[in-house]
Amino acid sequence: MTQRVFVANRGEIAVRIIEACDRLGYETVLGVSLADKASLAARRAGRVVVLGGPQSRDSYLSVDAVLHAAVETGCTALHPGYGFLSERSDLARGCADNDIVFVGPSPEALDALGDKLSARALAEKLDVPVSAGGTAESWDDVSALAEQIGYPVLVKAAYGGGGRGMKLVHTAADLAEAWSVASSEAAAAFGDGTVFLERYVTSAKHIEVQILGDRHGNRIHLGERECSVQYRYQKVVEESPSTSIDAATREVMTTSALKIAAELDYVGLGTVEFLYDVHNGEVAFLEVNPRLQVEHPVTEQVTGVDLVRQQLLAALGEPIEITQADAVPDGHAIEVRITAQDPERGLAPTPGRVAEWRPPVGGGIRLDSHIYQGYDFPPFYDALMGKLVTWGADRDAAIARMTHALDRFAIGGVTTSKPLLRRIVTDPAFADNTVTTHWLGDSILTGGAS
Repeated sequence: MTQRVFVANRGEIAVRIIEACDRLGYETVLGVSLADKASLAARRAGRVVVLGGPQSRDSYLSVDAVLHAAVETGCTALHPGYGFLSERSDLARGCADNDIVFVGPSPEALDALGDKLSARALAEKLDVPVSAGGTAESWDDVSALAEQIGYPVLVKAAYGGGGRGMKLVHTAADLAEAWSVASSEAAAAFGDGTVFLERYVTSAKHIEVQILGDRHGNRIHLGERECSVQYRYQKVVEESPSTSIDAATREVMTTSALKIAAELDYVGLGTVEFLYDVHNGEVAFLEVNPRLQVEHPVTEQVTGVDLVRQQLLAALGEPIEITQADAVPDGHAIEVRITAQDPERGLAPTPGRVAEWRPPVGGGIRLDSHIYQGYDFPPFYDALMGKLVTWGADRDAAIARMTHALDRFAIGGVTTSKPLLRRIVTDPAFADNTVTTHWLGDSILTGGAS
C-alpha cells in the first residue's frame, strides 16, 4: 500500500518532512494557509491544499480544517511537525476516528504529558528526580508551599510552554500578583489557567534526552542535547552531546527518560527535558515534549540516524531500524536558529522580502530552511528562517566551523539574528561552556560582562 502523508505544518519542518517522505517513497499532501501558497514546502509537496486564511487560527491551528483536508485527499497518515497542533490529543483522536495514522504518540500519552502536573506526578511515581514544587487549592496553601520551596520560585502554566504563563517570583509580596497574571496568561494562551509552583534554579543547564519507540516494544535513547543558551525561555543555540555533565549524570537522565517511555508505551519521537544545577549537581525533570523537536538535527549529525524517517516508520507500525548499541555519538554538533528578528530592538520581528540568501556550503555544514532569494517572509508566524548546523570532531572544531559558516552566510533585505549568533559562539563563556539558562539575557543581550 502506498502511504500518503498529510503534512500539517509549514516552514522548514514541512520541507524536512516532505524530504523524508520522498526518500521513503511516500506521497505527500501539504496543508497551507493563503500566506504560504508560494512557500518552498508548497513547491516540493506532491499536492497542496489551502486550509484557510493567513492567521494560524484560521489554518494551521484548525483541527477541523486539517482533518477535513487529510480525509478528502485520501491520506493514510498525518505528520504534525512541531508547534501548532503537534501535541493536541483531539487531533490524534480525530485521525484515529478517520483511519489516519497520527505520526506521534497515542492520545492517552499526549493527555498525560500535556498537563505538567500530571507529568510531574508520573515522574515521581517512577522515582525520576523532580524539583520541589506543586500546587494547592487555597491561597494560604499556595503561600505556604512557596515558603516551603524557598524563594525565588517560578509560577508555571500546567499546559503549554514557551514562557507564556510563567513568572519568576523573588519575594512573598510579589507572589499573589504573579500567580494571578500567570493564570490569566495561561488561560488566554492555552485555554486553561491552571498554574503551579516550582523551585527556581539560579544556575541551571537545560539538558534533554531524545527517545524513540515503536509498536513492537523497542525503545532507545539517542543521547542528550544541551540547550542552555536561551532568551525568555526560547532556545537559541543547541548542541550534542553536552560537555556539562559527567557519565553518572548522563546515566540518571537517560535511564529516567526510558522509564517514562516504557510507562507510557511510547511510540515515536519524544524529548525528556531536565534542569541540571551546576552548583550541586542535582538533576530535576522538567517535562516531556511528545513530538519532533526543532533541534533534532544535532542528534542526527552525531548519531547518523534520520530521526524523521524512524518517526514515520514507527508510526506506521514498522520496527525502528536501530538498536541502543547503534546510537553512539560521534563528534560534536551545534545548531543556531537564524531568525527574522532584530537583536538591537529586543529581538523584534522583521518580516519582509529576502533580497539575498546565499548559505555557506562545505563539509560539516548543514542548513534546514524554507527560505529562498526573493521570498516574502510573512508576519503571521514565528520568526525562524533556518537552522544552521555544524559538525566537528570535537566541540572546539564545531564552534570554529560554525563561526566560519556564519561569516560566509549572506542574507539581505531583512534584519536577522545572525550577528547575535556570531557574538554568542565566539564569546569566551560559550567556548568554556560556563553559560546557564539566563546567561544570554543577563550578558550578551544587555551588554554585560560575560
